[in-house]
Amino acid sequence: AVQGGRMHISSLIVHARPGIEARFRAHLSALEGVELHAVADDGRMIVTMESADDAAIRSTYEAIERLDGVLSVAMVYHQVESDPDKEI
Repeated sequence: AVQGGRMHISSLIVHARPGIEARFRAHLSALEGVELHAVADDGRMIVTMESADDAAIRSTYEAIERLDGVLSVAMVYHQVESDPDKEI
């Protein structure tokens, strides 16, 4: 839910042990505003997060970082849109 018309959008590169994709997808589906976009054979994945506030982005980032099999997480993009409906 967007509060005050602001939306935080971040993208991550997650590096995980190869072969955990199905389990990783299941864990991500439980996190609000998170989507898995691509998976490479070596375990790298592109993930996006959307949230109404910075604290939720940090909390979700940390939750992904703690998932079993995750080796590293790097935020590669972060944007705050003041009014997402007008940005489109």
